[in-house]
Amino acid sequence: MEPQRERAGRHLKKGRKRRRGPNMLVGAAEAMRARWELEESQPEAKKARLSTILFAENCEVTHEQLCELLKYAVLGNSNVSKPSWCQLFHQNQLNNVVVFVLQGMSQLHFYRFYMEFGVLRKAFTHKFRLPPPSSNFLADIIGLQKKQTTGDLSKMVEGSLPSTSSKVSISLQNAPIIQKYGSKKVGLTRCLLTKEEMKTFHFPLQGFPDCENFVPTKCHGSITDNSPLFGLDCEMCLTSKGRELTRISLVAEGGCCVMDELVKPDNKVLDYLTSFSGITKKILNPVTTKLKDVQRQLKALLPPDAVLVGHSLGLDLRALKMIHPYVIDTSLLYVREQGRRFKLKFLAKAILGKDIQCPDRLGHDATEDARTTLELARYFLKYGPRKIAELNLEALASHQELLAAGQGPRNTAEVVQQSNTSVLECLDLMGQKLLFLTREAETSELSSSRNCQTIKCLTNKEMRSKWTEMSTVYAGPFSKNCNLRAVKRLFKSFGPVRSMSLVLETHQPHLCIQYEVLEAAQLAIESLDGILVESTCIKVQRPVTELTLDSSTLVKELEQDSENRGTIYLSGVNQTFKEHLLQQSNIFLGLEAVILPKDLKSGKQKKYCFLKFKTFGSAQRALNILKGKDWKLKGRHALTPRHLHAWLRGIPPESRRTPGVRVIPPPSEQQALQVLKVDHPKIAAWRWGRKIGKLYHSLSPGTLCLILLPGTKSTHGSFSGLGLMGIKDEEESTTPKICS
Repeated sequence: MEPQRERAGRHLKKGRKRRRGPNMLVGAAEAMRARWELEESQPEAKKARLSTILFAENCEVTHEQLCELLKYAVLGNSNVSKPSWCQLFHQNQLNNVVVFVLQGMSQLHFYRFYMEFGVLRKAFTHKFRLPPPSSNFLADIIGLQKKQTTGDLSKMVEGSLPSTSSKVSISLQNAPIIQKYGSKKVGLTRCLLTKEEMKTFHFPLQGFPDCENFVPTKCHGSITDNSPLFGLDCEMCLTSKGRELTRISLVAEGGCCVMDELVKPDNKVLDYLTSFSGITKKILNPVTTKLKDVQRQLKALLPPDAVLVGHSLGLDLRALKMIHPYVIDTSLLYVREQGRRFKLKFLAKAILGKDIQCPDRLGHDATEDARTTLELARYFLKYGPRKIAELNLEALASHQELLAAGQGPRNTAEVVQQSNTSVLECLDLMGQKLLFLTREAETSELSSSRNCQTIKCLTNKEMRSKWTEMSTVYAGPFSKNCNLRAVKRLFKSFGPVRSMSLVLETHQPHLCIQYEVLEAAQLAIESLDGILVESTCIKVQRPVTELTLDSSTLVKELEQDSENRGTIYLSGVNQTFKEHLLQQSNIFLGLEAVILPKDLKSGKQKKYCFLKFKTFGSAQRALNILKGKDWKLKGRHALTPRHLHAWLRGIPPESRRTPGVRVIPPPSEQQALQVLKVDHPKIAAWRWGRKIGKLYHSLSPGTLCLILLPGTKSTHGSFSGLGLMGIKDEEESTTPKICS
């Protein structure tokens, strides 16, 4: 702690910062190689697992999306589409699916009685927000239509999940991908196009008559199965000389975009091809980058043994007028019958469960397409041709073509692929049943449940008030002649400030700082409490109110939350921070994700971020290194789960009030919060946590377990629900991702 306080003091005396940023191109190749060395040296055991980063920015999962997951978990992607909101790997290794519903509880209850849910928050690695409850929560998440009755549901709420032996059978040996690559996993070098294949598919090659003015990438290293992969995608327009480059995106392994440039064509543009490229005259007018500039950057970025990955990559290289000898073309990697090719959009959905090239967007996103091709190549290398053949892509593509032509499904496998088919209908058709555990066998409305009383809790406004007061600090005393601007700048260096005011009612001035995030307030307290400012020892503390009495205990518990453990918070992040991470990636072992929050109104990136690591030790090592570097960064271990952070930001702020004013619960809730009796909600939460914790630990490995708090409705409004999810003994993903 002492070195940081000394740095804080030096920063205060200087009164200003030095701005410095790295050159994005210098040493980039060496830095990127460090990222590739993070790949695991041994093949991963085939165990069912969930992706590390599951959710979009709002972290809300609808009831329909829960239904998607349940369908996929019990049937597999040979029969239904993958869920659109998360990734479930090795679904066929799942042994059971268990769902618990804690009726009458909401997200507010979970954080109001956070200490009592110890087992749940430590055992379940993924949490997400649910919308307020509907009239029949159970029917919604199973996908039942309203016309179906309670009796329909009660027929199939018991039983166990059998193996997935009833999947649509396909002849693996006749699959084109097996005929080309065999059934065993192959290395990277086996996936490269041969020179003869590059000739056949019109890739630019050295010495060809139509490639005389093409620029070679100077990649002449020895290719191995550990050579680095780069996703490449280009967008073109139509000019008087044919198709010319207008945009290029290059993505390194781990998903980091290392190059994204708009390019001004050399000749007059006849058609911007906006519906495909997304490029318009207005976008391209101010651009000064030329093709030769892009060629020079690519030559500087790519290491000697770089492998380029793309979809119909030959067209992209011809638009770049460059020659590169080592390529993987995903349109040829995922072999289709009769020499046809799958579209990138189809492969992204069928293989990765991703929706790209959406019709509501203006043109394609080159970075998204480049990242997708890279993920497809990694998937092929990781799981092998046999896994691809088992997905039966040809049948899925044919099914989509039938639907596009207006023809209905013709067999059972096609029936279960329809989005409006319920989970129970799918299981009935496939001869399977779902194990669904709940405290009652009926699906009556939650508000009228006889077996679970409605639990009262803080309101949305009061919950926000608690987090607001915990994120507020008072600092002082300061001398009347102190450099107030430097003091304010010092406190802002710990994180985004919502408000800062001078308190003059005291003998000497104090500051009241309200931070946007809890981590910033805690970091300011830990770093500045007790330091000397112009010969005066200041104290930095939270206001002491009814809502902050347990702050110290709550902070310790939040650090142990499964979503926060292994995650660090950093303040002082600037626009080049992604490049910082890329160039220094060899020191960030175990990095899984970079979470970059954005301003809800402007869409601009905030000046703080969260880095998620596989282990607590990796996070601690990275934190020590980052704070030791001359990057002007401050940080600590995370305290706020991502879904809660997004939820708190989304709640409309209450009227401005002075921190420290006691919040009075509504009269209907005062009595429940005053007396700690046997049926107090705190006791109910503790009992729920213990019972489910014991049952969870008794489940067999490979069991997908969901804990659902549906949310509540009362006279004070509707309260959002909460979901916790995990697979017993699941292995976390080690693929780094960048999220906004």
